[in-house]
Amino acid sequence: MESWTDRPQWRQRALVPVLVFLGMVVAVISSLGAPLVPTIAALDHVSLSSAQWSLTVTLLVGAVATPAMGRLGDGPRRRAVILGGAAVVLLGSVLAALPLGFGWLVAGRALQGVGLGLTPLAIATARDTVPVGRSHSAVALLSITTVAGVGLGYPLTGLISQSLGVHAGFWFGALIAALALVAAAVVLPPTTDRAPSPLDALGAVLLGAALAGLLLVLSEGEAWGWTSPGLLALAATSVLLLAWWTVHELRTAHPLVDLRLARNPVVLTADVAGLVAGVAIYLLISLVTRFVQTPVAAGYGFGASIVVTGLVLLPFSIASVAASKVVPVLARRTSAALVLPIGCVVSLLALLGFACARGSLWELFVVMGIAGLGVGCTFAVMPGLIVGAVPAGETGSAIGFNQVLRYVGYSTGSALSAAVLQAHTAPGRLLPSGAGYGTAALIGCAVWVVATVVTIVLPRRRTAVRPGVDEESVVRQSTVKVTKVTG
Repeated sequence: MESWTDRPQWRQRALVPVLVFLGMVVAVISSLGAPLVPTIAALDHVSLSSAQWSLTVTLLVGAVATPAMGRLGDGPRRRAVILGGAAVVLLGSVLAALPLGFGWLVAGRALQGVGLGLTPLAIATARDTVPVGRSHSAVALLSITTVAGVGLGYPLTGLISQSLGVHAGFWFGALIAALALVAAAVVLPPTTDRAPSPLDALGAVLLGAALAGLLLVLSEGEAWGWTSPGLLALAATSVLLLAWWTVHELRTAHPLVDLRLARNPVVLTADVAGLVAGVAIYLLISLVTRFVQTPVAAGYGFGASIVVTGLVLLPFSIASVAASKVVPVLARRTSAALVLPIGCVVSLLALLGFACARGSLWELFVVMGIAGLGVGCTFAVMPGLIVGAVPAGETGSAIGFNQVLRYVGYSTGSALSAAVLQAHTAPGRLLPSGAGYGTAALIGCAVWVVATVVTIVLPRRRTAVRPGVDEESVVRQSTVKVTKVTG
């Protein structure tokens, strides 16, 4: 890889901002579909369940593309994979923006989902290229762009859709995607000194099919019926495919994701925490966005517009970014091992706040600010833990799999919120009772308790590392690296 000191000074200074901009662009574009589902349904004359695919398909494709891009990016093709992924996002944005009909809109949103695999590659680039003194903070900041972008994308989506229309929002996405592609082409360094990393095609197909099936179960469960034969068959098939993929990954010489890395308790902690935290995060976001837009006539809610709903989420994004500055302070005053559970406890307080105090908009602003701080701390330290615990050649793959687990958690949290609120909706009524939000919030609190326990208990496990590697050496080096990352 090209040495950092051999590169022009302006490119050195521009690399981290460009990587962060690339990650933020992907996050904003991926969130464009959420508040627009009703508008898309009306504009293209499709049902709400069909319009929901404009959001679901992005996550589906992202879950499949992320581990494959991570594996390809671990070799000498990282720059080409990043630029190719950004170009696909641009193409998808243009297709979604053109008034070609609902089918082309969904196709464009699917292509945009490829961009979700860019963040792990950006993190791997920061680790390998940026000097140690700056790479740790860059890795932490990049990790929370996917979370922070939600709070930026929602108000942006609302403002554009209310003033210029749905397609204008996607044209804006195409513009910023083009800017990100050009900036990345100018700044990204080559990675020619890395050995090629074979792509496990069968592993990619198995994982993609399993995750697609599970996400379909989560997203369509309410429409198909949670006990319908078709849904149960799809769920069973997906689980079997996931089991087949797990066995295949453990036996193949060049796995898509080296599951043996999970023997390291640090990696296992980050992966399990990412999955569980993802559930709780989108549970809260789904509850807040729906609660704020509920008409006052229901006995709760504020009847707010999409723009106001987006503004409620803005403190979440601001606090998430600020958390990247808080993590080093927490690590110095406590320890690196305590940062994850501290973030989980802060997030737990946010859901407790929503359960007990949601009678005014300012209370929800405070709740989302606290949630952003907790989630930001959790996700800011998570990639650093992985980076410090895996070999350099496995960084993109390991972090990519962690991202996939987050996406699965996001979908689960969204589906869980819908299921709980539907259970509190009386027959013949369109809106749930206010008690449904309290119940869902308490379930979210339980999820954060599980996440807290996981981050405390799992790191204490003493497990074997990959064959041929001295365990004490790996643990010692991981501890040093993790301390540097968070300190």
